[in-house]
Parts: sequence; C-alpha cells; structure tokens
Amino acid sequence: MDGLLTPVSTSRASEKREETKPARKQTSHRAPKSAEDALEILRHEPDYDSLVSALRLLAAGKSAQDGGFNLASPGPLSAQIVQVLVSEIVPNYWTLLKEDSNGGKASSPFKHLLGCLGSITGVNSILVRLRALIQEARSQGNGVSKRPDISMNLRILLDLLCHVLEGGDCVWRIWNSATASLTSEAKIRPLTHEFVSLFGSGRVVSLSAEAAEVVSQTSDTNNDGTWPADALKYTQWLGRNIVRWLESRSAETQVKVCSELFVKALQLGHSELLVKNVFLALVPAIDTQFRVLLEALRPTEQRKVLFTVLGILSQDYLNRLGDCHKDTSKPIISSAASAISNIIGSNESLRSHLVEWLTSSSGAGLGEGIGIRRAVLAVVAQDKDSIVTVLEKSISQFGDQLYIKHSPILQQEVHAQVLLLSAGYAFMKSPIKLTMLMRSSVWLNTISNRLSAPHQRTRFLGMVVGEALSGLVDKGEKRLDFHMEETNEEEGKWYKGLTQVSEEIGTIGDLFTKQADKENPKPAAKPSIRKQAPVSKAPPKLPQQGFIIEELSDEEMEDDDLPTYAKPDSDEEDSDDDPTLITRNKPKAPVYIRDLITYLRDTDNYDRQKLALTTAPPLIRRKAGFGTEVSEHAEELASLLIGLQDKFEIDGFDELRAQGMVALIVAQPKMMAPWFAKTFFDGDYSISQRAAVLVVLGLGARELAGFETSTYATGGGAFPSKRLPERVEKLFISPSNPTDYQLPSSSSTKSSLKPLPPNALETVTKSLTSDFLAPLAASAADSATGPDVLKLSTFTSRLENKQGTDPKNVKIKHKPRPRIRNIPNTTAQLLYTSFFSPLTARFQAALHSSSSRTRGILFQPYLLSLYLKTLALLVHASGPSTLSLPEMTAELWRILLSTTVRAHAVGDLPVTQAILFGFLAMLDVNEGRMRDLCSEMGREVVEAQEWVAEVFRGLRGGDGAGEEADVKMLAAGVLVRLNEGIEAYQLVMVGDLIGFG
Repeated sequence: MDGLLTPVSTSRASEKREETKPARKQTSHRAPKSAEDALEILRHEPDYDSLVSALRLLAAGKSAQDGGFNLASPGPLSAQIVQVLVSEIVPNYWTLLKEDSNGGKASSPFKHLLGCLGSITGVNSILVRLRALIQEARSQGNGVSKRPDISMNLRILLDLLCHVLEGGDCVWRIWNSATASLTSEAKIRPLTHEFVSLFGSGRVVSLSAEAAEVVSQTSDTNNDGTWPADALKYTQWLGRNIVRWLESRSAETQVKVCSELFVKALQLGHSELLVKNVFLALVPAIDTQFRVLLEALRPTEQRKVLFTVLGILSQDYLNRLGDCHKDTSKPIISSAASAISNIIGSNESLRSHLVEWLTSSSGAGLGEGIGIRRAVLAVVAQDKDSIVTVLEKSISQFGDQLYIKHSPILQQEVHAQVLLLSAGYAFMKSPIKLTMLMRSSVWLNTISNRLSAPHQRTRFLGMVVGEALSGLVDKGEKRLDFHMEETNEEEGKWYKGLTQVSEEIGTIGDLFTKQADKENPKPAAKPSIRKQAPVSKAPPKLPQQGFIIEELSDEEMEDDDLPTYAKPDSDEEDSDDDPTLITRNKPKAPVYIRDLITYLRDTDNYDRQKLALTTAPPLIRRKAGFGTEVSEHAEELASLLIGLQDKFEIDGFDELRAQGMVALIVAQPKMMAPWFAKTFFDGDYSISQRAAVLVVLGLGARELAGFETSTYATGGGAFPSKRLPERVEKLFISPSNPTDYQLPSSSSTKSSLKPLPPNALETVTKSLTSDFLAPLAASAADSATGPDVLKLSTFTSRLENKQGTDPKNVKIKHKPRPRIRNIPNTTAQLLYTSFFSPLTARFQAALHSSSSRTRGILFQPYLLSLYLKTLALLVHASGPSTLSLPEMTAELWRILLSTTVRAHAVGDLPVTQAILFGFLAMLDVNEGRMRDLCSEMGREVVEAQEWVAEVFRGLRGGDGAGEEADVKMLAAGVLVRLNEGIEAYQLVMVGDLIGFG
C-alpha cells in the first residue's frame, strides 16, 4: 500500500507551531477534592469525566449538614460556581447530560446538575442569563442576528428552568436547602425577602414569556412545553408547592414565609385560582393548615382571601341550588357552613370579617344565590353577639334614606334577605333583644322611610320585612299586615319564610362528595337485551355469466313525463386540482346540544367549527321548548361561544357567534341574562369578548321585547315535529298573516335582523337617535321658516303625513314603533330583573372595588360607551308601560351623572355620546310621566341640564366638524327635552331645589 501513495511535498509544521504558540495543556481526568477545585475544573473546559466528578462533589456537598460546603447557601463561592454552570457548562453539555439521564437514575450527572442549580442562587442566575440574552437579541433589531446561537441558548435555558422548577415540593426544598446552615435571624430575614420576591413577584413568568417570544420569532420550534411562561400554569404550580409546604407541618417561621409567598402570589393576576387550589387541596385539614395560613396573614389580606373563599363556595357549590326551596339544598348548605366554620374557628378577627361581609354596602354576595348567605349566617349565628350585631346593622342600613335612594335594587334585595335571616336566628337566640329592636325608633323610621319611597320595589321590600318581623314578635291582631296583594304572592311568601330558616353545621366532606358524584355519575346499568335468532335469508343469485348488450335509441330515452333537472352547482371542494386533498368524510350537522358542544370544543377541525357555528342558532331555538337540554348545558355552551377564537378566519364568524349567544338568551332569559352580566364583570375575557357580551344582551332584550325578529326565530327555527308539511301548510296559513311559522323571505320587514355586523349595537343606537331627533328637527324647521299661516305645509305636518299620522296633532310626537308580534307585558319586568338590574348593580360594586384591574377594563372608553348604550337600549326596550320604569330611570340617571363616568367623558366623544344617548332614551320613554320625573328627581334633572348645556357649549358644529357635530346635535336634542320638562313643571321642583347649587 505504501507504494501506491507518492508524497508531493513534505514540511514540518509542528516545530514551527511550537515556536510561535505554546502547546495546549492536556486535560486529564482528575477528581476534585474541594469546592475550589471543582470551580477550577469547571472554568477550564473540562472533559466529560471531570465534569461528572465535579457535579457529583457539588451535589453531595449541597446536602451536607456537618458544616461542609453548601452550594445552596448564598455566598461568593456559590455564586461563582453557579454562574460558571449556567453560562459555560449548560450551553455546552446540556444535550449530552440530558441524553445520559434517559434511564431516570437519581445519581445521573443530569440530576446532579439540577441539584446544583436548584437553589435561590441557581434560579436567580438562570433569570439573569435569560435577561442578558434577551437584551442582546433585542438590541440586534430585525436584521440578521450577529450571534445565531442566542436562540439556541435561550431554548436551553428555558428547558433548564422547567426542569429545575419541576415538582410539587420544589419551593419547599429550595428554602430548606438555603436555610439549612443559617441560624441567625438577621441572615434569614433578607433571604426571606429575596426568596419571596423571586417566586412571587412574577419575574419568572415575565422573563420566561419574553424569552419564549424571542425563540418563536427566530426559529420554528414549538414552545408549548415552556410552562413558566404561562401565568396561569405558573400560578397552579405555585399553589401546589404552597399546599405541599403547609402539609409538611413545618415550623412557625416557615409558615410565616409560606404565607408571605402566598400573599405575594395573589398579585400574579390569578388570585381566585390560587386561593381555590390551596383551599380545595387543604379540605381534609382545613381546620388546621388553611386556618394557620390565614392567621399568619395581615387583617386586610385575611379579608381578601376569606371573601374569595366565600365566592368559590357560592359559584361552585351553592349557586346551582337557586332559591334553596328544595329539601336537597339543606345538606349542601350545612356542609358549606361547616367549611366556613372550620376556617373561622374561634378567631374573632375572621368572624368580624364575616359580619362585615354581611353588612357592608356592597357586600353580602351581590349577584350570588341565597345559599352562601344562609351558610355564612349559620356560622355567625353560633355567637349571639355577632348575630345581634348583624341584625342591628342591617336594620339601620335598610332604613337609611341615602341607601334607599342610591343603592341598586338588587343590592337592597340581598340585604333584605340578610335582615330576614338574621332576625330569625336572633329570635331563636334572644327573643327579648328582637322585641326591643321592634319597639325602637330605628325600626319605626326604617318602615316609615321604606313606605314613603317613590319606587314600588323599594316599598315592596319594606312591607315584606315589616310583616315578617312583626309575625315573629307580635301575636294576634297586633301583627302588621298591609293587606297588599304583592306580599301574599309567591315571592312575598318566600321572603317572609326566611325568618323560619335554621341551618345546622354539617360535615365538610358531604359538600365535596356530592359535587364529585354530580360530576362523575355512575353509569346506568344496561338492560339485558334478548338476542333474537338470525333470520335465514335466501342465498343471493349468482350473476349471469357473459356479456349482455342492449341497444337503446335516442327516441326511447326521451320521455316528456320525466322532469328535467338543472345542472348542479360546482362544489368548492372539487375545485382543487389535487384529488388527494378533497375531503369526502365530512361531519354531519349536530342534532343534540351535547354534540354541538363537542363540535365547538374541537378547535382544530375547520369543518366542525364552521358547522357548529352555522347550526347553533337554529338548534338552540328548536330545543328551547323541548326537554331540558338547553337549560342543562346553557352555561357551558355560552362559555364556549364567548371564548371561541376565529382560528380559521370563517366568513361571518362574529355574526354567527353572536346569533348563537342571542339564541341562548332568548331561550333561557332568566338564567342566561344574569349569567352574561356576571361574565362581563367577573370573567377573564378580552375587551372584544366583553363587548360581544354587551351586544348580545342588547339585541336579545330587543328581540324579547318585540323590536327585533331574528331570521332564526321564523320557520327555520321551528321544531320539525310541530310543523305541518309544506303542502298542507300553504292551505291553512296565509302569507299575508305573519305567524311564528312564516318562512323567511327576501322582502323581510324593516325590523328583521340581518346578519349581525360587528357594530350591530351602534346601528341600533343611530337608528333610535334619528327617530328621537326627527320630530325636534321638524319643529325647529317650522319655527325658523316663519308663521304657519303663510306656508302651504309645515315641515312637521309633512313628517307626520309621511309617517301616516294626523297632521293636526302636531306637538313633539314620535314615529310609532311597529310591533312584530303581540306579547304580554311581563317581558318588561323580565328585562328589569334579569338584564338591567344585574348590570347596574355590578357596575356600582365595580365603582367601589379596590381592584385596579377591574376598573381599568371597565372604564376603557370603548367598553364604557358600549355599556352605557346597552343600558339605554334596555330602558327603551322595556317601554313606557313597565312598572319598574321609575327604578330603571333612577338607577341609569345616577350612573350617567356619577363623577367617575362624567370624568371619563371629558375629551372623549364616544363616552359623551353614550351619556347623551342614555338621557335621550330615558326622556323618550318617560315622556308620559315627565311630571313624576321632575318631582321625584328634581335635583338630578337640573344637574343633567347644566351638564348637557356645558357639553353643548364646548362642542363645535358645522359641516366640517364630523362626529363632533353629531354629538352637538344630540346634546341639543337632550337640552330641548330637559328645558321643556323643567319649564312645564318648575313649580313642582321648587321644594326639592331649595339650596341647589
């Protein structure tokens, strides 16, 4: 072989290299004997065996308790070693170490590396390195990266962070290892601050999310496994670690650190989820560990956590009980009371928080069912002084004139229930105390103020409370009886029956056992089916052998009796050139609500998503009156529709989704309208999703009131078994008489809903505004063109003649609203109790909320203007004949004049326009009761006049003003209406306006 290779030239490069550059030292494997040796080895690019030896030494020293070196303990040497591991060793050896750990052995080098970095110093070093690489990547801009390894290093560090934080006891282990060699309180205190700030301040989430974004921009790698970048998953992980720490029954000092971490984690944005995870996980030991956690908090933090627990119990277990009139409700309420009692124990501070929750002006579970109030009062009633305090504060608040005038009716109903329940318990604990309260001036003033209130609902609550408490104390003819029909109806009897309610403290296990049984029902036993003997069939005939040729002439094929069919339309799916891409196995339209939910959940299937959206409105309407399918799955279906994303850019996605939610509201208005109102304020949704909720509430209310008719509510939505065949239907139903069976046609009425555009509510608002202002504009044109005697026809008469009314009755009148169908007036009360009242009551609670996040979202200009317009549309849809019109007018008027709302209207035309539209809608509906409006709300009317006049003066008009000119015209219309009312009834307002201004 040597003869086959002939050298071309020969040179000696080794000698030359030795002269110009010193030879590199040969790295041989050596085991380190100390931490300093390990640091020296790690700094000089060790081979794999030397690295393993160094990691083994550092990991073993980490758990030493004999005074040796502890890598987890903060110090200069520990910081240097960790910094070398993160910046040098991990980028070079991560893949190799991870491959060697596939066996899962605890003694693998990969586990040793995680053990070395599983400390406060290690996690901090990873975050610092992430921030440095992120800043370097950001500084390079959108150009070509100067260092293509940045994305790879970021991905490695994110993977390292996930492995270091893995496990339900990670936080506990890190704290124990960091404080194992520390005995001085002076050293532990700053370490506690750093520890809580590291895991509870959100640094891990923010840096991980930013790093994951950089990686996704520079590479196509999927980062779904980077759970620290998701605040929701990180909060769940932190909750599991806190639970594990508490279950370890550590020392009091560690519980204090755990409570500080818990409080800090509440600021991550998912406080309710964190409290829920900790609360439910500590249910078996709730009387010890969860109470220990609460007692370690400050009073303000105790109050926040306790109120959150009450909300969790109400939403997850008690709201589904409704009015709690069934016998099955009592055991569940008793179990919830047991959970609250175990949390409170004998702690007077926690008990005082319960009293505050029951009696605060915006508390007592606004918008929640009565079950949570019954459970809390059962706990408070264990102490006689506490229940008497609740009763005294409730009576004093219930009769306060400012409270009666300014609090939402929904809030007053909640406090009336608390008053009646506490009176029943107080009568059982101390009858004499209740009797003395009934004879006091506070009680007499309460009843007197309630009966003199201008609103019917306010008076009803006062009468019910008076009769119920008098029935406990007085006997015979001394009992108070107003002899009113309302108090003897079903609702009045239910209120008066609350004084007889008494709950026992049950066992906490029953609550969660019943909930688990409901979520995981046992499958019903399948009935035995007798197998029938198979029916013998004749064997099929074999096909005849050979070919059969039959000649057919064209004349025989022509048959006049056979109908001719047009050429079918081309299928879009067949237009693809590649036949392998054509999908023939398409899903069928769902026929059950459960199938519809399955389709909506399948977010990765385009055909199912589109089919579910197009099928949902008619399917929900068809199923509304048949069985309980819609009512049982309404909330789940609504949650899916609100959170649905247009992943496939489906045509008309927003319209179809809105029509589905409108169908849910129309099908179950009493249940779904309050649910949507609650979701708007409490749900974790974006601004666009919250806006969609408001649009759906407004359009659903107008359809229930008869102002709108959806195309899905006509024959297309009728249940097939309740319809006649098409041929027979034509014989009995005349097309000229529209009924519920009328098929949709191209010549639909003006009020029929077309496919909903994104600004559907804005379109309705503009239409109503033009209807309101048209008579005013015509009247102004008449006065500006001279005397009516010199004119052949006035503008007003032309307008009235065009609308088909008598021109002689020319005073500001409105175009009559066409009704699609005749409906009973019970809809007006439904719109108030289910639509209007939940929205206004929760808005009032949000005004007094301490959560900056809630206020920041709610007072976003677009969302605030849409909210005010929705309330105005609800008032207009209720109509002038509703009994609740005074309450609706007063609540909306005060919201529009509130300082917070008017402050956001400064310099914001959409909010200003929404406020003016609200005033105009109320003035139009209250046109027949303007005298009552001026007498009951004189101050508010004058205040509104002054504000609108100021807005009018501050706006410029003209052709080039655009939106500002429209707002000024709207302000002029409102100002004219207010001036007319004040001039006509100024004598009625004199007494109320003494001292005004």
